[in-house]
Amino acid sequence: MALNLIKLCVGADSVDDLRAWIDFRLAEKRAAGEPAESIHTTRMVPKRGDEIIGEGSLYWVIKGRVQCRQRITDIRPFVDGEGVSRCRIVLDPEVVLTRPQPKRPFQGWRYYKAEDVPADINGDDEGMETLPADMRNELADLGLI
Repeated sequence: MALNLIKLCVGADSVDDLRAWIDFRLAEKRAAGEPAESIHTTRMVPKRGDEIIGEGSLYWVIKGRVQCRQRITDIRPFVDGEGVSRCRIVLDPEVVLTRPQPKRPFQGWRYYKAEDVPADINGDDEGMETLPADMRNELADLGLI
């Protein structure tokens, strides 16, 4: 079973905000002649990276709910210019919607076991992807999804 990470998506009010940010950063990198990779930089390096890379995802908490995920393709530790150890988590730019799941605030990232993650919203969910996030969240509150 894959091991995943979960993190608060600070600064994004919606999944659409996150997607727009990813698109913006990829366009910036292309314009600068850099590899167009979706990267999230964090302070702590996951020690269990071998269990995450290629199989696991980073689940994003937006407005108090797990709402989406991005597959983790690589984890690259590095030392910044000030000598501080950091980590680049390389993500697939595709954002996959998940069934909304409440999550309290926390700092940094956490390991997120496969048995705890919400299911993806997919073609079997009859138009769930097209519903506004507020409506998906309300339906989740009512226990209807």
